[in-house]
This record gives sequence, structure tokens and C-alpha cells, in this order.
Amino acid sequence: LLGHERVRGLRPFVNRILFWRDLSLPRAERLRLALVDLGPIFVKFGQMLSTRRDLLPTDIADELAKLQDRVPPFPSDVAIREIERGLGRPLEDVFTDFEREPVASASIAQVHFAVLRDGPHAGKEVAVKVLRPNMLGAIDKDLALLETGALLVERLWRDGKRLRPRDVVAEFDKYLHDELDMMREAANASQLRRNFAGSPLLVVPEMYFDYCADNVLVMERMHGIPISQVERLKEAGIDIRKLSRDGVTLFFTQVFDHAFFHADMHPGNILVGVNGDQFNKY
Repeated sequence: LLGHERVRGLRPFVNRILFWRDLSLPRAERLRLALVDLGPIFVKFGQMLSTRRDLLPTDIADELAKLQDRVPPFPSDVAIREIERGLGRPLEDVFTDFEREPVASASIAQVHFAVLRDGPHAGKEVAVKVLRPNMLGAIDKDLALLETGALLVERLWRDGKRLRPRDVVAEFDKYLHDELDMMREAANASQLRRNFAGSPLLVVPEMYFDYCADNVLVMERMHGIPISQVERLKEAGIDIRKLSRDGVTLFFTQVFDHAFFHADMHPGNILVGVNGDQFNKY
């Protein structure tokens, strides 16, 4: 009995050493927090997993869905400094209004709402996407870890070479570095907008290139309900069956007709219009 009492007395101390995260938290929350701590590549992995509700228990899928747009943000003062550095001028020279609190924050960047001050788009509501600082170094460290893991898979697993894991990591490396360039993202989004000009199914926000840089992207602000909030969509009178059919049509059109498709179509990136000519559109 005395031995059992000693074990119980030591348990909090052992937990602090071996299990630094609070084990009283639900398992799904512990997993989400661990992925956030591990870095941007692992957050992206969690985003991808969150869309596979056919593979995951509901509690884990629901918690990982927070990684789509609710990753802990970096300080607003840092975001403002990065925006001013990218645009080369003070914030007040660009926007008449700027919301310091981000509306969304994910693995690579976070988004603030604002209103443009001057030029042909003066008074336009916009979304300002700003890259997290020091992302390149963080991602390169994660990629180095993945490359080591891929090498071990090739050498230690019989089927490792056939799966070519190092080639997979190299491909991931290329496209992840492309994603760190906001000008490239703006160009891709602009091409997608041209591809669906006049579409009855999809509205893509306009990119304002005069206010974009390698670490800042300013685009038209879109209004709508996140596609994952099904009950809100039903209450707004959205035809869910039509929305489902249109989603399949849009994806196949991008892949087979345009050979140019949105490669990050998780629910955090998709709204459904509920007003005017955007009603029931993606």
C-alpha cells in the first residue's frame, strides 16, 4: 500500500517531465496544439486531415478544422510592421480603416480587414493577407526533418525506394516555397478569376496588385457564410443539393477544362454568397 501511495505522489512530477502538455485536455485538442507547436508544415498536414472525416473520429476532425483559419495569430503590431515593410509606406497612407484584430489566421499567413484610401479602388473593402515573419527559416527546418525521414524510409523499409519519398518531399518543397510568395499567389488567383469570369457558380475576389508585395496580398473582401456551417446555410435558404452539384462541376471544370485548379480547397477558404447576385454561389 505504501508503495502505491509513493507512486501516486510521484505521478504529478513524472507527468511534468514526460508529458509536458496538460493531459486533462481532450485528445483532439492536445493533437491540435501539438501540430501548432511543431510548425507550419504540420499545421498544413492537420488542415488536410480535417477534411477527411471518412478517416477520423468526429471529435478529432472538428478540432483539426480549427487549423483552417484559427491558428494562434502573431501580434498585430508585427503584422502592421510587415505590411508597411512590404508596401514601402505607412499604413495610414494606404487604408482609411484597418482592423488590428485578424479575422483569420492559418499556417502561413493571417488576414485583416481594411478599407482602401485612394486610387481607382478608394473606399473598397479589402482583405489584407500578410505572411508570418521568419517563415522561410521555419519551413526550411521542417523540410530538412522531412527529408531525413524520407531517407530513412528508403533505406529501412523494403518498399521505400518504390514509393520515392524523397521525390515527394522535393515536390512539397517546391510548392511550399512558391506559397511564400504573395505576388505569385495573387497572380494565380487573378488567373482563376479570369477563368471563371461571368460564371453563374463561382465568384473569385479581385486582386489589387498596386497593394501587393512578396509578403502582402490585398484582395477584394468577400461576404458570405463559410461552407462548413451547414445549418446557417440552410437557415439562409441555400439549396444544399445545388451547392453540392455545383461544387463537383467547379472542381472538374478546373481540372479537366482549365488544367488550372485551386489546390487548397478546404472549408476555411470557401464562402457561400447569401445576398444579391451572389446568392447560392461559391
